[in-house]
Amino acid sequence: MNSISQKLSIKEKIGYSLGDLAANLVFQTLMTYLAYFYTDIYGLSPTDSSIIMLSVGLIAAFIFNPIMGAIADRTNSKWGKFRPWILWTAVPLGIIALLAFTTPDFSYKGKVIYAVITYTLLLLFYAANNLPYSALSGVITGDMGERNSLSSYRFVAVMFAQFFVQVFMLGIIKSAGNGDKAIGIEKVMTVLAIVGTIMLLITFFTTKERIIPKPEQKSSVGEDLADLVKNKPWLIMLTLTTLVFITLAMKGGAYVYYFENYVDKQQLAILIQPILDVLNSIGLNQFGEDPISAGFGLFNAGGIIFMIVGITLSKRLADKYGKRDIFGFFLFISTLFILAFYFFSPKSVSLIFISQIFHGFFYGITIPILWAMIADVADYSEWKNNRRATAIIFSAMMVGLKAGLSIGGALTTSLLGYFNYIPNAEQQSATAINGIKLLVSIFPAIPFMIGVGLLFFYEINKKMEVQIESDLNERRA
Repeated sequence: MNSISQKLSIKEKIGYSLGDLAANLVFQTLMTYLAYFYTDIYGLSPTDSSIIMLSVGLIAAFIFNPIMGAIADRTNSKWGKFRPWILWTAVPLGIIALLAFTTPDFSYKGKVIYAVITYTLLLLFYAANNLPYSALSGVITGDMGERNSLSSYRFVAVMFAQFFVQVFMLGIIKSAGNGDKAIGIEKVMTVLAIVGTIMLLITFFTTKERIIPKPEQKSSVGEDLADLVKNKPWLIMLTLTTLVFITLAMKGGAYVYYFENYVDKQQLAILIQPILDVLNSIGLNQFGEDPISAGFGLFNAGGIIFMIVGITLSKRLADKYGKRDIFGFFLFISTLFILAFYFFSPKSVSLIFISQIFHGFFYGITIPILWAMIADVADYSEWKNNRRATAIIFSAMMVGLKAGLSIGGALTTSLLGYFNYIPNAEQQSATAINGIKLLVSIFPAIPFMIGVGLLFFYEINKKMEVQIESDLNERRA
């Protein structure tokens, strides 16, 4: 491997992070609103929504991502292996993201077909863009301290995207469409598509690949896959990532149902009114007049703000104690605050908000570490096999992300159907309400807890991190 200075400028860190901000304008919308869009805006049944999200999502996870990983690792251009894919897919990804949230005037069968086609294309282009983008973090620097720093920059950007989507988007959708949510989400997605495309182009022009495989390094796809199967940390990270995103998709997609059907509207209005008065006095009136939309936005805002606080502590803790131990400990603590949601009454609005804040803070510490651990697994593979296959290693993250998103989203809609949820009903049955409560508490807590247990079998601790970095630096020199 050739190696030049492994230090990154602030400009490059910010430029790289904008790529994840752009991708998360799409991803956070999928995670937060896709189920709601299909059932309550687009007009599909919970069962059909579940089938589409699960089947298309699993195809994307287990076919699109591994193929894309193999292709990216074998890409050779004057821009490197991974940067050109960010350039080539920036515009198509923006266009298909808009089309996927458009509501055409088709028959029910036509809508189902349109949803399948647009969701498939969206996940295809997302894989072609985001997998090389993620792999770029593994070759942009070989310095693990710089890699931890890059992850922190990156996930502050992710939080900004998440903040917009989860805090403001529901109110903006209703406002932009003058009550017609179908028109509103089309207008919002048009703007997001344009902004996201520009950010991806900035990422391409401001980054550089520093870890370059030796010209004589050659390996077949079969050899790369054989290395993966023998790579225990990779198998654990694949499973862990899937579990994490099952939880995120399940609770993230269920919160909007929780607020619209369970939380007491009057108590919510009483709690948030002083906050809205302060925000309105300084010109921040984007939350609108609807207490559900405003309350949902402020609820997400509290969690995201404290996630960002957690992210700022992540690098320091990971550098001192190692990624594995910090990730497992704080994932466990954050799960306790997810479980608490099952025990809150509709009027316990303050406790609901407080629990979200604590969950956001403790989970925020883990967010950059997950991606940095995948980069460490790529180093581990090179350390063991003396060959680097960065993108196919990162396909673990993307396979896990897509599989988790698909399974979590499908579980949300299928369980809503199982518990007899009726879209846009004035009042839900007690069975449906209990199902919604389970979807934001007990059910999403289970994958997180299994993930904590898996980390006891993950061998790359702080001591091994230092050993791998030292040995690879010697080889590359």
